[in-house]
Amino acid sequence: MTDSPILLSAAQTAARLPYPALMEEIVRLLGDASVQVPQRQVLPLAGGGSLFVMPASDSRVAMTKLITFTPANAGTPRATIQGDVVVFDIASGERRLVLDGPTVTARRTAAVSVLAAQRLATNTRGPLLIVGAGVQGKAHLDAFAEVLQVRDVLIASRSAASAQALVQHAQARGLQARVVQDANAALADCPLAVTCTPAHGVVLDSLPRRDAFISAVGAFTPQMVELGPDLCRHFAQQGAVFVDTADASHEAGDLLQAGLEVSRFATLADVLAHDTPRPAGPVLFKSCGWAGWDLAAARTALAR
Repeated sequence: MTDSPILLSAAQTAARLPYPALMEEIVRLLGDASVQVPQRQVLPLAGGGSLFVMPASDSRVAMTKLITFTPANAGTPRATIQGDVVVFDIASGERRLVLDGPTVTARRTAAVSVLAAQRLATNTRGPLLIVGAGVQGKAHLDAFAEVLQVRDVLIASRSAASAQALVQHAQARGLQARVVQDANAALADCPLAVTCTPAHGVVLDSLPRRDAFISAVGAFTPQMVELGPDLCRHFAQQGAVFVDTADASHEAGDLLQAGLEVSRFATLADVLAHDTPRPAGPVLFKSCGWAGWDLAAARTALAR
């Protein structure tokens, strides 16, 4: 048992998951043959919510993320994602840590997006367009600013208050930031974009710049969508599409609803294993989430 507190707050969890270290651990995990990640279990709940059970293990650590996803909480003081990540030592069976689930989800998702941008984007200077000003929007702003040194951010959100709060957070970091009303119009000025909305409907459908990189993280079921079908098909035909894992073949609502054969797209593991060169055209990175990313976060937290 470590001397550190077992039950970590959101702030304590974040402190153990600095983006550079988390990104390095994600790369190591994708090369670790001992990693096992069964398919996540999703239990529909009354009222439109879901209970997610996401286990994973390697030769030393076992963990389970247990969270609720409640879309109806969007725009209210209640978080849409709530729960914990419980981490065990395999040799002893000991519970080592209980991490804050929403913090792990936000930081590992942003770390995966930045890692993909670092490897695949042709223009990482920005400006960065963030569509959705919630927890994921803030995490992606922080990650892109810290890792890629992006200094200029445009923020689009259905909630004016949330958008303004994220602008103020960016300005407190010393960034240039402003609210935009039309995300599609702003896309023409932004080589980097992230969509992290509740995925109730299409938020981007205009064609991107040739040097565009979009990370779409909000839609993670076949029914959810953030990107218009013509936009997805444009990436597939005129640029390149990548997915976080092979599970996207049955989870990536944006791509599935565009009629694309998702299984033909390379994964982040493929990119790293084959040192994939940066594509010449626009790049779409579709992220659906994976318990392996949570395991990477657990390993990072334990190491610190």
